[in-house]
Amino acid sequence: QVQLVESGGGLVQAGGSLRLSCAASGGTGRDYTMGWFRQAPGKEREFVAAISRSGGITNYPDSVKGRFTISRDNAKNTVYLQMNSLKPEDTAVYYCAATRDSVVSTNGRQYGYWGQGTQVTVSS
Repeated sequence: QVQLVESGGGLVQAGGSLRLSCAASGGTGRDYTMGWFRQAPGKEREFVAAISRSGGITNYPDSVKGRFTISRDNAKNTVYLQMNSLKPEDTAVYYCAATRDSVVSTNGRQYGYWGQGTQVTVSS
């Protein structure tokens, strides 16, 4: 089964940018639809972005559309989340997730594999 490891989190000022990476091992990246989710303290997990196996289809909620971009490099078994124009409300632990389902789902329950998360903190 696939293992996921996130990296790239950190502390950034509002308006700044970060790029998160999610490296997959133990499986072939192109066999999985990939997603990013986040969870802030005291809040429910929230969908952030998802990308199809080929990379041709992406999905974002309105809260990040136009600011975040998900992409993947199947040759490197890696998925990225480029985050621009960051806001304090983007502060959360960001999780990478994978599913063998071909549907680019916004529902975390559809994803069977999860990374350990990486902290993103945006200061005002």
